[in-house]
Amino acid sequence: MLRERRKAKRRIINRVAQYYSGLGALPRTCMITDISDSGARLYAEADMPEHFTLTVSTESGDTRRACRVVWRLGGEYGIAFTDGAR
Repeated sequence: MLRERRKAKRRIINRVAQYYSGLGALPRTCMITDISDSGARLYAEADMPEHFTLTVSTESGDTRRACRVVWRLGGEYGIAFTDGAR
């Protein structure tokens, strides 16, 4: 049996989001499948840059988070939030 190594509990959300690779870059679409206070798992068709800004639309407005890729497996990405926001 595998032991859970994550520090924060993940929540399944399955929500479409946008990511931006830099100033002036056009947004790209991705799918957030699960999320925690410290990171998330994303699926994207295009190659994701090492560092980017993730924007998630919610009922209370848009949330923007600075991120970095921790691992890659095909179109699946594990990311860590680097801005310290909650």
